[in-house]
Amino acid sequence: MNLDLQDLRAFMAIADMGSFNKAADALHLSQSALSRRLQKLEEMLGVPLLERTTRHVALTAVGREFLPNARRLLDEFESSVLRIRDIGERQSGLVTIACIPTAAFYFLPSVIRRFNSEFPKIRFRIIDHGANEGLESVARGEVEFGISMLGSTHPDIEFQPLADDPFVLACRRDHDLAGHETVTWADLAPYRLITVGRSSGNRMIIDAALGKAGQRLDWFYEVMHLSTSLGLVEAGLGISVLPRLATPAEDHPLLVRRPIVGPEIHRTIGIIRRRGSQLAPAAQKFHQMLLAAWRDGDAPPGRAV
Repeated sequence: MNLDLQDLRAFMAIADMGSFNKAADALHLSQSALSRRLQKLEEMLGVPLLERTTRHVALTAVGREFLPNARRLLDEFESSVLRIRDIGERQSGLVTIACIPTAAFYFLPSVIRRFNSEFPKIRFRIIDHGANEGLESVARGEVEFGISMLGSTHPDIEFQPLADDPFVLACRRDHDLAGHETVTWADLAPYRLITVGRSSGNRMIIDAALGKAGQRLDWFYEVMHLSTSLGLVEAGLGISVLPRLATPAEDHPLLVRRPIVGPEIHRTIGIIRRRGSQLAPAAQKFHQMLLAAWRDGDAPPGRAV
């Protein structure tokens, strides 16, 4: 099999831009040359990757499945070239990871900063999707590993627990509940509650735990992102239930967080990897540093597991 990397780049450019014309301009090729590259790749694979009309370009089912594999092949090739170029110098490469937004915002930067100081030539691609999307990115091989709260029951995923992240109340300092040391789920009922949608992994964890306890959330505002719920809380529109990792520090001028009991509900943050996968050298180094940060107590608040 004679695989041409330029043919892969041509396919990826068309898929990303949805247009032969735009892809040809980006690659500095004529449209006929671009079409020949795609045709050669399709002939080698024995299947069509794109459906083409005069106005529309779309991936076939095989094309959708092949696209992440093509990205990974190019990433691995580019990383290998960079390592060869830097023989005798500090290691270079690319680390591609998926990460739930709360960890990407509140924890990941500190570890990346430390890693960059030791390996300044290693680049990062961070896919900051929700838990479900990140899980699928790992399962499909689009990233080398991820940080998530889902994956322990997925047949193709290895889940390594790091810490428990409890769900807490977030409210303004001038709110009635701010004076409580702890609150119960029943205490939230009289107030306008802000929550994330039912498709969110956080919401699924809360609903499942409350369902077992014979309770439910009565929400007034439903949003897509935890950061949006905090914005509404700051504006005095209501209170919110969030993972502790997603809440501001104790010295925030407007907001406070309070533990919720009866029952206590938490999510388990962990590292997810494709079962049986081998990490590239750069990703392996970052994986080790990430584990060390949690072990040494540099992780955000939570109970280590």
